[in-house]
Amino acid sequence: MSTASRITLLGTIIGTVGIVSFVHWAQTAEKAAMHAGVVRDMEQQRIKRERKADFEMQRQLEEDYRKIQSVSEPTENSAA
Repeated sequence: MSTASRITLLGTIIGTVGIVSFVHWAQTAEKAAMHAGVVRDMEQQRIKRERKADFEMQRQLEEDYRKIQSVSEPTENSAA
């Protein structure tokens, strides 16, 4: 085998290993980014559920207080 063919073979092998390594790294990074997106979406859904539960609790408290107390709505003259 000539020196030129050995250099070509070595270059091809190094290039192939480099490309395969880069593709593997890129896929791993993309998978991690996708997983982070799923985690972020789940956190947003949890926060949304908590806020909805807080809102419902506040609405129920308001209804209960309105039953106990008489509340008059503000008039336009008193709003100024």
